[in-house]
Amino acid sequence: MAIFGDSIKYKTAEEISIMREAALIVSRTLGEVAKHMKPGITPAFLDQMAEDFIRSQHAIPGFKGLYGCPSTLLISVNEEVVHGLPTQRPIQAGDIVSVDCGSVYKGYYGDHAYTFEVGEVSDEKRKLCKVTKECLYLGIEACNTSNRIEDIGYAIQQHAEKNGFSVVRDLVGHGLGTKLHEEPQVPNYGRQGRGKRIQNGLTIAIEPMINMGTYKVKTLDDQWTIVTEDGLPSAHFEHDVALVDGKPELLSTFKYIYDALGIVSNEEDEFRQNPLHI
Repeated sequence: MAIFGDSIKYKTAEEISIMREAALIVSRTLGEVAKHMKPGITPAFLDQMAEDFIRSQHAIPGFKGLYGCPSTLLISVNEEVVHGLPTQRPIQAGDIVSVDCGSVYKGYYGDHAYTFEVGEVSDEKRKLCKVTKECLYLGIEACNTSNRIEDIGYAIQQHAEKNGFSVVRDLVGHGLGTKLHEEPQVPNYGRQGRGKRIQNGLTIAIEPMINMGTYKVKTLDDQWTIVTEDGLPSAHFEHDVALVDGKPELLSTFKYIYDALGIVSNEEDEFRQNPLHI
């Protein structure tokens, strides 16, 4: 589905400022999703709500119509890794639900995802979500001008596998800008010191997809939904990151989600050079 260009498009400070707002529109949308994420809600309801909200923010849905995508949100439940199409099947207590969302604001994309725990989930699912989110921040930490692109994936892979989980190989993070998928591709696995040098102005989506069992995946007959080959659960978290003064700066935030869920966290503080005024 993803179509990449030939070279990395480094962004100016002005472009990064626009991309921050595009990302925050997605963050606010996921905050609205969090308010409604409970047993009995349908993905189709969440999808329509998200589209309405994004349009109310003077933006347009980033996924709908792109590559033929029929929806604003991609909602993936349990063994669905990513790209799940919203259905009328109610979400149930004990599910983990990845919600991936995009927006286009002033010609630039935001792209951001969170895996929700619905009701009481199993200890194994809770650990999977916890470790996957830890992988995300380890990947962000490795995204600095002392490193290369595969250092990001190396950090993610080491932490996932140390905890007994596997890293999806067939899907990657990516550059972000006036296109949803730009160079460079950002795998969630790799070798230290390999890949393109990380430079200021780089804007990427880092998105570990971590499986409880095998790393192998397959695509369902709808040609969108990607599931684990063994049917075990998968988790997915995604942030948008810009390289500023040699360090990663978060463009997106989970704050709106955490406000809705009553979660207190300082996990983003070290990656935010400028406080969010929200």
